[in-house]
Amino acid sequence: MRFRNETIAVESKAYQLKEITQEVINVLKSSGIDNGLATVFCKHTSCSLVIMENADPSASRDLEEFIRRLVPENDPNFTHIYEGPDDMPSHIKMALTRTSESIPIVNGQLALGTWQGIFLWEHRAVAHKRNIIVSLQGL
Repeated sequence: MRFRNETIAVESKAYQLKEITQEVINVLKSSGIDNGLATVFCKHTSCSLVIMENADPSASRDLEEFIRRLVPENDPNFTHIYEGPDDMPSHIKMALTRTSESIPIVNGQLALGTWQGIFLWEHRAVAHKRNIIVSLQGL
């Protein structure tokens, strides 16, 4: 059994769904693992990870617009607003989505569907440098 952990730094933009599939593939290719499991973990509380359609950018735009309506900024009931009006909404959006994704590794490749990609979803109103841990295990 082989194990590999690598941290990748991702520069995000405000409210961006940024595809990181290729970065994860690069870690996998350098690992020598042919079959196993890839776990991708985000070390932050104001962004998340999602597996999303990567063929049509309108799908990402629609998802972002939907969650903005679901969790609007400037809600008068929020008390955790120390870093601005996007502070508490970013934490709620993260809690409603995920901070990790697990993807099977089959024959040296991520077993993603034809239109699936791994995305870092920035929930803050400004750009950030985010750290993502790619953890691989397998043979």
